[in-house]
Amino acid sequence: MSFTEEISRRKTFAIIAHPDAGKTTLTEKLLLFGGAIQTAGAVKSNKIKKSTVSDFMEIERQRGISVSTSVMGFDYRDLQINILDTPGHEDFAEDTYRTLTAVDSAIVVVDVANGVEKQTEKLTKVCRMRDTPIIFFVNKMDREGKDAFDLLDEIEQKLSVRVCPLSWPIGMGSRFKGVYNLYAKSLVLFNPHGTQDEGDLIIFEDLADPDLEKYIGETPARELRTEVEMVETVYPEFSREEYANGNICPVFFGSAVNNFGVKEMLDCFVEIAPPPLPRITEERVVLPEEEKFSGFIFKIFANMDPRHRDRIAFLRICSGKFERNKNYRHIRLGREMKFPNPTAFMASRKTLLDEAFPGDVVGLYDSGNFKIGDTLTEGEILHFKGIPSFSPEQFRYVENADPLKQKQFAKGLDQLMDEGVAQMFIRQSDGRRIIGTVGALQFDVIQHRLESEYNAKCRYEPVSLHKAAWVHGSAADMKEFLERRKRDIGKDKDDNWVFLAETGWVLQTVQEAFPNIEFRFTSE
Repeated sequence: MSFTEEISRRKTFAIIAHPDAGKTTLTEKLLLFGGAIQTAGAVKSNKIKKSTVSDFMEIERQRGISVSTSVMGFDYRDLQINILDTPGHEDFAEDTYRTLTAVDSAIVVVDVANGVEKQTEKLTKVCRMRDTPIIFFVNKMDREGKDAFDLLDEIEQKLSVRVCPLSWPIGMGSRFKGVYNLYAKSLVLFNPHGTQDEGDLIIFEDLADPDLEKYIGETPARELRTEVEMVETVYPEFSREEYANGNICPVFFGSAVNNFGVKEMLDCFVEIAPPPLPRITEERVVLPEEEKFSGFIFKIFANMDPRHRDRIAFLRICSGKFERNKNYRHIRLGREMKFPNPTAFMASRKTLLDEAFPGDVVGLYDSGNFKIGDTLTEGEILHFKGIPSFSPEQFRYVENADPLKQKQFAKGLDQLMDEGVAQMFIRQSDGRRIIGTVGALQFDVIQHRLESEYNAKCRYEPVSLHKAAWVHGSAADMKEFLERRKRDIGKDKDDNWVFLAETGWVLQTVQEAFPNIEFRFTSE
């Protein structure tokens, strides 16, 4: 297969949603259809002891939530599908924001009962900022929820998008009969036993056909005809180009837990979703079909396999072909590196690979050389843009709770901070470590992982802080600023100066007093 053919067969996308919308369940069903797994797990099910493939950390299994992005690849219809399943919980949004820099499209899961929720708004906004093509999957149609038209109005208004339904539900809850696939002109009948076979799919070019009543009944048939006519009148006709530019968003309806409506969406997705897209660097635009290899690190994960204490850097390939044991230049460190054991992912399961292409996500074993945002190339100096760190909103002092485990404590904290689980600042006045997070749950994750993965214990102490801001200015301005505000100054893990504001009023006052100092609340 030629290089350009290899690129065109890749589809790399993220699945995003508010917690409990059914995102991880949908991921499992996609893997099931792709033949990557034989049995789908169930999130938060006591009856089914098998946990989901994508939630492989112990704390994820205990709490029934995703706290870290996981990567899964499989073949489907001669295509290489790369799914990045992201955390839904807002406390882990930063991991999701970074993951969205590594994908070419996204599927947004919406709960039919709850509609558009807070985290859905935030994550969709990030996709909109980058013009990332989006497909919506309205989930849990086997339960009572919002009227389909009302829900589409809500999606359009809250998320500032134009939708284009490509399937339409026949009833909902106890009255749910199935969906009519507007894209493929087929009727898919709902089987409440959670299986879907060929007999449930009926090619139905014309809804005026009187046979419709035989399959779904008189009243549902009448309602379906009326509603589909409204859909075709009110919503724009599907255009692949408009979707690829992020201007319209296809919508599918189904029930992931019942394995229903998922295959229809997947079959459409693999047809319309874009192949690997160009990537912007500080120097130029990088095209996937370029001969020379380039890629960037968007995630680091320590102890993916606790037995081996390994640390994996996730590399998104942007151009050229990546090859095992070939020398590549680490741009930040300015040195050549080669990788004898690059891996392809199936959640926590890894397989050795010899080569990979644009759109693929490769795992590189890392002994501490990588940071999030690092670039690898065949020599050209490139810096990929748009991989953010956000100013934390919650802060605590962190202390070693076991003096005999100081080495493990320090190593564990360093590695977890490199992962981007949270951010650590060293206050310059007293040298104390301050952990900053987006949400409170991250403190529990750090404590749990220090104990279970590093055999170290930490304790937290309260600290009165409102905001952390990265500060920049001329040498003379910075010297004066650092001298006058020394008790509020810290450094991050990359040795950058950070202003630690106790209150919003203090932050505003200091900004006014030092107009030549730039205060940033994100860093790239």
